[in-house]
Amino acid sequence: VQLVESGGGLVQPGGSLRLSCAASGFTFSSYVMKWYRQAPGKTREWVATLTNTDGRTVYADPMKGRFTISRDKAKDTVYLQMNSLKPGDRAVYCCHAVRGCRYEYWGQGAKVTVSS
Repeated sequence: VQLVESGGGLVQPGGSLRLSCAASGFTFSSYVMKWYRQAPGKTREWVATLTNTDGRTVYADPMKGRFTISRDKAKDTVYLQMNSLKPGDRAVYCCHAVRGCRYEYWGQGAKVTVSS
């Protein structure tokens, strides 16, 4: 079982990045997908959720209107499009797959730095 993030990097304030999370080893379509982030010296923060049944998306308030979570079932990949990035968005972003109360998997994280 693997979740592998990619797409992190350095971007200027106001810029955009798209993170990808490629899944393997489990039935991707059966899992709710989430993104979290953890900034240096801070606790982990939930970013967004995408349900597997009806494709509903939910976002943390600071991300509304700027971030978009989506999935490509054919590629077993979930994305996080991040626009209008701010220095406060600097963090390690991790994808999370969850099914019920028993099954969950985490990626290793992708580092995002927002700086001029």
